[in-house]
Amino acid sequence: MTPDALVEFCLSLPQATETFPFGEETSVFKTSGNGKIFALSALDGEPFSVSLKCDPEEGRALREEFPAHIIPGYHLNKKHWITIVLDGFVPDELVENLLRDSHALVRPKVPRAPRGSAG
Repeated sequence: MTPDALVEFCLSLPQATETFPFGEETSVFKTSGNGKIFALSALDGEPFSVSLKCDPEEGRALREEFPAHIIPGYHLNKKHWITIVLDGFVPDELVENLLRDSHALVRPKVPRAPRGSAG
């Protein structure tokens, strides 16, 4: 996955925005509804990587499966965040699924429509 592909994919998710609160070198992807972060990436970083929110058990399993390419979240809560090195070893499809899952963990919940009474 390239930096451009990462940006394009993240921004394709519902209500996703890209911000730069930590400076121009770090893209922070949030949901516009509540401003919660679902991914961060230094797009010109070496190595190129993305950090994202992840279920703790899934994160542990992924770190075991890809020990050199998926690590605890860099400068983030190590239980709830992982960092993926995007050097082609971790399949793009898996990265996209993890980004979708991260987005789903933080996106604003859509209120249910009130149940109408038949009248």
